[in-house]
Amino acid sequence: MNRKILRLAIPNIISNLSVPLLSSVDTALLGHLDKIYYLGALSVAGIIFNFVYWGFGFLRMGTTGLTAQAYGKKDQRQIMMLLAQTLSLALFCGILLIAAQWLIAKISFTLIAATQEVEYYAREYFTIRIHAAPATLMLYAFHGWFLGMQNVKVPLILTVLVNLLNIILNFMFIYGLDLKSAGAAYATVIAQYCGLVCAVALFLRSYSLPAFRSVLNRIFDLHSLKRIFRLNFDIFLRTLGLIFTFSFFTAKSAEGGDTILAVNTILLQLIMILAYGVDGFAFAAESLIGKYIGAKDGFKLRKTVTSVLLWGMGLGAIISLIYLGLGQRLLWIFTDKPEIVRACMIYMTWVIIAPLVNSYCFIWDGIFLGATEGAAMRNSMLFCAFFVFLPAYLLLRESLGNHSLWLALTLFMFMRGVTLTLYSRRIFKIA
Repeated sequence: MNRKILRLAIPNIISNLSVPLLSSVDTALLGHLDKIYYLGALSVAGIIFNFVYWGFGFLRMGTTGLTAQAYGKKDQRQIMMLLAQTLSLALFCGILLIAAQWLIAKISFTLIAATQEVEYYAREYFTIRIHAAPATLMLYAFHGWFLGMQNVKVPLILTVLVNLLNIILNFMFIYGLDLKSAGAAYATVIAQYCGLVCAVALFLRSYSLPAFRSVLNRIFDLHSLKRIFRLNFDIFLRTLGLIFTFSFFTAKSAEGGDTILAVNTILLQLIMILAYGVDGFAFAAESLIGKYIGAKDGFKLRKTVTSVLLWGMGLGAIISLIYLGLGQRLLWIFTDKPEIVRACMIYMTWVIIAPLVNSYCFIWDGIFLGATEGAAMRNSMLFCAFFVFLPAYLLLRESLGNHSLWLALTLFMFMRGVTLTLYSRRIFKIA
């Protein structure tokens, strides 16, 4: 079992870590420019795209579990049907986002408080990057489907290709062409569409095009769509709770001024590195849990749950030790401003604690996604966002200042792990 988990997890870890690497490069490049508001603009625009893209994360998350279960049942027709339906939905949603960009920007910049300079460059970044929406969402669908097929090679190739191309273009546009934050947006748009072309090519190389074509006339089959929409809606609500939490965190950081915003932006990059690393094991859990539920193999299902939790939490402990030993040195990668580094060190304890707390709930997320237990994930997330995180911050903000945001975030992650553990009995009854 450990060999199977590592076969799926290691490529996923490499693939996932390239995502925060890209974000870290964006942060580092803009953090070394002469004005701090370029970094603030990236953070504020990131809030908007968290809502826009994380909200459609079900196109990846829901697809993996459903596809893995069809794979476990050896239902080839259902496997192809799922890909056709999710790609169609992703394309429609991407076009809709481009059409609604003015409304999205209007609402977003009304709700987010930022300085005039930060808002100006954040608007510029948003207007450019939103045009990558169709490619980004269709890549979500491809990633979810390939993972459900127990194929980690293709998602690895796609993620590394897109992010390496993005990093190269970042250097060219931000420094070479002096486009500042706009350059980061152009780099993302180009890289996403190149990734989509590559995804189509890799699918055609590895899978049957006639089998895919044979299900196109049944894309709108209501019986098949009903389960997809029910699961995806639960995951969508769950994701909204997560988006709210991190967006609220960043919005309140912005209210604290450009220095606090820069500090929390940099420290969140370290949190994201943890998340994407541990998610390698969570993705492995999605693939294997779905497969064993589809095959109705209860023994392997239970063994997978135990093993993947141990691997994920072990990695979290290693990352905590790295942050403890190298914390200040890591901060200099993101900025060359001593005052920002000193301010970051005030809150570094929260980042050191995070891997020990967060890894547990991240792994449970993967287990529940593989089991397609969207309702339990929804309930856990909404409870922790609105009855743990928000009250904790509101009660402690006056006495703890910025520490109240970090304490509330830590409690949020801890309680997610607790509530998902309580819901876990449902999964063991499935197979």
